[in-house]
Amino acid sequence: MESNSTGIKRLPVMEDMTIYNAGAQKQQILSALAQTDFLELDLQAATEMDTAGLQLLLLLKREAVQQGKQLSVINHSPRVQQIIDACSLAGTFGDPMVISARASQPSQAL
Repeated sequence: MESNSTGIKRLPVMEDMTIYNAGAQKQQILSALAQTDFLELDLQAATEMDTAGLQLLLLLKREAVQQGKQLSVINHSPRVQQIIDACSLAGTFGDPMVISARASQPSQAL
């Protein structure tokens, strides 16, 4: 976990956010959240995400709110963007995404 001068800690997720990694990731991220008031979760390396990974993100956001802490998801990989967009959850997370996965697809005339 990295820290900057403003006290924000950044935790890069180095594995896919899938059912196979969710248990270990949950413990790692909750532990990191316990050590700071503001955690940035860097998802650049998460090239795959399934519903377990999405549920984990929702759980982490809820835990941060309940603890009076801030959790920000940053550097969304294209797959993470796609999953969040497909479930219409961008507003739930409230984190800026560089570009929506839908915006990168050409629109089709009706």
